[in-house]
Amino acid sequence: MDLIGERWALLVMRELMFGPKRFTDLRADLPGISANVLTQRLEGLEAAGVLVRRRLPPPASVGVYELTAWGLESEPIFQALGRWAARSPLHDPTLPFSAASLMLSLGAMLDPARAEGMAARIGFRLGRESFVAALSEGRIGIEHGVPDGVDAVLEGAPPVLAGLIYGGQPIEALEAAGALRVEGDREVVRRFAGLFPLPPKAG
Repeated sequence: MDLIGERWALLVMRELMFGPKRFTDLRADLPGISANVLTQRLEGLEAAGVLVRRRLPPPASVGVYELTAWGLESEPIFQALGRWAARSPLHDPTLPFSAASLMLSLGAMLDPARAEGMAARIGFRLGRESFVAALSEGRIGIEHGVPDGVDAVLEGAPPVLAGLIYGGQPIEALEAAGALRVEGDREVVRRFAGLFPLPPKAG
């Protein structure tokens, strides 16, 4: 906690779990954080060796922040926190839910027994970010990238996808509302959405 216990520090790390981001992207993904506080957290995490600053090569030529190899080793901490926090009786599903939050939650909530025997690649288009989730042998691997060569693609805001996967909202209803777009094998999508049961709430 001496290293990462300051307010917003863990959330900054979460947003960098799938790759580097610009300062402006981090502010957009963390509603409520001020530029001054974000600067302080980035500086503190850099001093602790959790992240580094670097400049992307041309033609981008922009400064970004990314987790170090040691910083990336913190992923199991986020999965454990996610599983624990999902049992909170006070959980508010209307709070902001970022793309990184959704992707990390899939790794935390996958039920290996339900996923046994299923092999699939699912693409996600979540605003300005895209991901590919590869499911095999009861495990899931998620990478930041363009969803090419996948079985299906889900496109929508992260809270909408969370409603499909965790809230049991029907695909057709979300499509009819214009909140979700599905490409590819719809049956794969239906089965995939049922692999992530939420734990019971704490008493």
